[in-house]
Amino acid sequence: MNNMDDLGVVAGPVAGPTRRTHRLGRLAGTGLLATLAAMTATTLGAALARAAGVDFEVPEGGDSIPLPGFAVVTGFFSVLGIVIAAALLRWSARPAERFVWTAVSLTALSWVPPLLCGADTATVTALLGLHLVPAAVMIPALARRLRPRTG
Repeated sequence: MNNMDDLGVVAGPVAGPTRRTHRLGRLAGTGLLATLAAMTATTLGAALARAAGVDFEVPEGGDSIPLPGFAVVTGFFSVLGIVIAAALLRWSARPAERFVWTAVSLTALSWVPPLLCGADTATVTALLGLHLVPAAVMIPALARRLRPRTG
C-alpha cells in the first residue's frame, strides 16, 4: 500500500539551509560594499589630516604612515569584521547584538597602539579618530544585515 501523503514526510521542507545561505550571501555583499566605503572614507580622512599638517610619523620606525597603508589596514580589519559577523550569524542566537558588542569592544582595543606608540599629539589624535571612521561605516551596515527580518 503506497500512500502519496508519505512523500511529503520523506522529502520535507528545504527552506532552512537555503535561507541561511541567502542571508550569508547578503551579509557578504553588504560587508564588501561597506569595506570599500570604509577604506575610501578612512583614506580620505587621512589625506585631509595630512593636508591639515598631521605627519603620521611613528617614532619606532621613524617613517610616516603612507596613505595606501590606511586603505590596506582598514580593508584587512573590515574583512575580519565580516568573518566575525558571518560566524555569529551561523552560531549565535542573537548575532546582531553580539556583533555590536564585539565590534565596539575591538574598536576600543584598537585605540591602545596609537596611545602607546609615542607619536606626537596631532598624530595620535588623528589616528584615534581614523579608527572610528571604519567602525562608523562597518558596524551599522553589518549589524543591520544580521538582524532578523520581520514582516
